[in-house]
Amino acid sequence: MSTYFLSDIHGCYKELKILLKKVCFNHEKDNLWVAGDLVSRGPDSLKVLRYLYSLRNKVQIVLGNHDINLIAVHAGVKKNKKENYFDEFLSASDRFELINWLRCQSLLKIDKKRNIIMSHAGISPQWNISMAKIYTSAFEKCLSQDNYVDFLKRIYAHNIDFWSSHLNQLDQLRYTFNACTRMRYCYPDSRLNMLYKTSPKLVPFPLQPWFLIPSQIPKIYSIFFGHWSSLKGTHIPKPFFSLDGGCCWGEELMIFRWEDKKWFFQSFIHND
Repeated sequence: MSTYFLSDIHGCYKELKILLKKVCFNHEKDNLWVAGDLVSRGPDSLKVLRYLYSLRNKVQIVLGNHDINLIAVHAGVKKNKKENYFDEFLSASDRFELINWLRCQSLLKIDKKRNIIMSHAGISPQWNISMAKIYTSAFEKCLSQDNYVDFLKRIYAHNIDFWSSHLNQLDQLRYTFNACTRMRYCYPDSRLNMLYKTSPKLVPFPLQPWFLIPSQIPKIYSIFFGHWSSLKGTHIPKPFFSLDGGCCWGEELMIFRWEDKKWFFQSFIHND
């Protein structure tokens, strides 16, 4: 039995299936951890969701910003945009079943036996593990409930970029959404900057990648995240593992096998 980690599939269904075949993924024995952004930008979001839904007993998923955006578009909270490639999904007969399954996925996965953490964008430097579990669980509960449409309307209404114990409950959830699904850079005081998306070589002082800000998470944990394709070629210190290879931008889909710490890659397939 093997455990595989990947992220940011972004509707690249062909590349996903080829990569899983390349590593001899066995859905009856192996486990697949996916760090979010299953959909959008690529052409086959519906196929990706249907496939992962078929594996739901063997797949561990955390939601990315594009996954939550799909839920919001489906609910009429946000407008559909051309670059989403959501039209096929929004007319699919099984879209409600898939959305209800997606709404019940996590923002954070923790395996205490193997000391593994997975989140789409990362974990706030202002949080310890206990805080991360409390606030992500609160967000997950709200998203999975019947009144999730009103919840999403309120989440998107304001942007919170700094954690404080004085935040009201709704602002805590807004911060949780940003830290877990949108975070890349932080200021030295740990305030989030969600404007810059480029390589760390190109951002102004004093911004730093979130994983270089002093953290309260014990270093025994391996932390897997996606969301940040421009990190390719950047040295990322242990215990962090960046999984976004930028496949939807014409680069690669990446997968990591835990047992032998080996990476595998599948280049983007250009359609004629």
